[in-house]
Amino acid sequence: MSKSMVPETTPLPDQHKAVLPQRPSSGPAQTGEEAFNALDRMSQASMARLTSGLSPASLALALFDWSIHLASAPGKQIGLAASAYRKATELVTHAVTPGSPPAISPLPGDYRFSAEGWQNPPFSLWSQAFLLGQQWWEEVTHDVAGMTPHHQDVVAFSARQMLDVVSPSNSPLANPEIIARALETGGSNFGRGFQNWLEDAGRLATGQPPVGTEDFVPGREVAVTPGKVVYRNHLIELIQYAPTTETVFAEPVLIVPAWIMKYYILDLSPQNSLIRHLVAAGHTVFCVSWRNPTAADRDLSMHDYREMGLMAALDAVGSIVPGVKIHATGYCLGGTLLSIAAAAMAQKGDDRLASITLLAAQTDFTEPGELALFIDDSQLHLLDGMMWNRGYLSADQMAGAFQLLRSNDLIWSRLIHDYLMGERSPMTDLMAWNADSTRMPYRMHVEYLQRLYLDNELAAGQFMVDGRPAVLLNIRAPIFVVGTERDHVAPWHSVYKIHQITDTDVTFVLTSGGHNAGIVSEPGHRGRRYRVATKEAIGPYLSPKEWVEANAPREGSWWTEWVDWLDRRSTAERVVPPALGAPGAGYPQLGDAPGTYVFQR
Repeated sequence: MSKSMVPETTPLPDQHKAVLPQRPSSGPAQTGEEAFNALDRMSQASMARLTSGLSPASLALALFDWSIHLASAPGKQIGLAASAYRKATELVTHAVTPGSPPAISPLPGDYRFSAEGWQNPPFSLWSQAFLLGQQWWEEVTHDVAGMTPHHQDVVAFSARQMLDVVSPSNSPLANPEIIARALETGGSNFGRGFQNWLEDAGRLATGQPPVGTEDFVPGREVAVTPGKVVYRNHLIELIQYAPTTETVFAEPVLIVPAWIMKYYILDLSPQNSLIRHLVAAGHTVFCVSWRNPTAADRDLSMHDYREMGLMAALDAVGSIVPGVKIHATGYCLGGTLLSIAAAAMAQKGDDRLASITLLAAQTDFTEPGELALFIDDSQLHLLDGMMWNRGYLSADQMAGAFQLLRSNDLIWSRLIHDYLMGERSPMTDLMAWNADSTRMPYRMHVEYLQRLYLDNELAAGQFMVDGRPAVLLNIRAPIFVVGTERDHVAPWHSVYKIHQITDTDVTFVLTSGGHNAGIVSEPGHRGRRYRVATKEAIGPYLSPKEWVEANAPREGSWWTEWVDWLDRRSTAERVVPPALGAPGAGYPQLGDAPGTYVFQR
């Protein structure tokens, strides 16, 4: 299906239309205080445009906190001077002793200096000087007595970003790989790199996706698992996938992806589609495809995402496959929303859930990882003004924050490879999906950041749903939780906290990979491993370190572990696959998968 053929707003059948919240009037009745607040928000929006959405006040406060406490710590200063002297001595010793071992090795995951050319002088000297300097700045920005932990993280992160800019690996005159390529090609690599830059700059200026994404179009190369859209409202399309087995498990699986992303990360190419894997294992699968909001959707709230999104999907699945419970699965934000909904359902005695699966989803935000660097009261104040002005948080703003968290991998390595080496990084289905981004409505995102990240209401049992607290301790359905080892969005230590705030059986999996690649981990994928253990409701709690020590890694994909877990919690006797949709119950087939919302820009 051509993207240009898909309307931005699809007409909805009457029974599927949603009543959206109304934005307060800004007419003559607007009070003076509201007008002053609007002026403040416009000022913040202008500031956000100049700073790419980063709060200068937040950074200034962090730098002031660091500098004043460092200035008043003479012992720390003497220790840093002594450390600098030792590192200088180590560097000089390495420089004047041919064949001596490196004074320092790169941190795990840092491959900038892994090429053979970096082992020879003078490149080895430059890389060693950089790594020793990087280590020293780590000491400078950490363990400064009296600093606020958040400010320490902000200062340390800022120092890392500045050091990455001046890394010798980024210089065509100091990087042996670039020099070797220039000698090999007679300098033509720089010409090709300039052409690559011009092409990328042109695409960025005109709002086009990166080169190569045209080879991964939903419904053609990705998101091709057969199915039908069986429900649509203003916020979601619900896709029911066609069975491929003669019989299926009675209990269907409902997947709720994050609305920060297009749903088809769970239905990429046929060989790495989690949805296709579930269908092939004999499960009836439904998946939510979220609308890509516009400025007109600015007042959509967390309540709307729960009611019009997850609960509406549950109602539809229950009508299409009546009389059985549902295996509910949530990914990232979708998992957090699912945990809120499950707690609210338990409070009301709604027992429609057979099980709950949370994929890289946080329920306790006391340790949310490096993403919290961009979330504090000052930062939220700036984001509020920016989103209030636009009506949403733009996809490029979110992408920029995620790239900064892994600047070596996502920014500098790409600049070196594409623009200095003159090569094109091959596009993959996961990279193409990552470029197919979405927006976040103003009201919902402010609520999410304030209530979950800053106030941690869900873990504290203070997140109110319909006037009552959604308490995770009330959940009785078994829970399957997946954390990933290198997750910068939902660190596994944070995801692991589900053990402390629930009172049911929790099966926890720690898998290799990051936030996305760790979840898209199909059987047969080389190098994949995972650890797994179940804590019963009455079982003892283990700290994350104790848990890792007690559970040895297993080779392979966690997908097979999860499918087996679902099978054991489903009715043993399999049934004839249900029909796609239920017209008599108000859920007709509205079109083929992947639907229309996935094409919204």
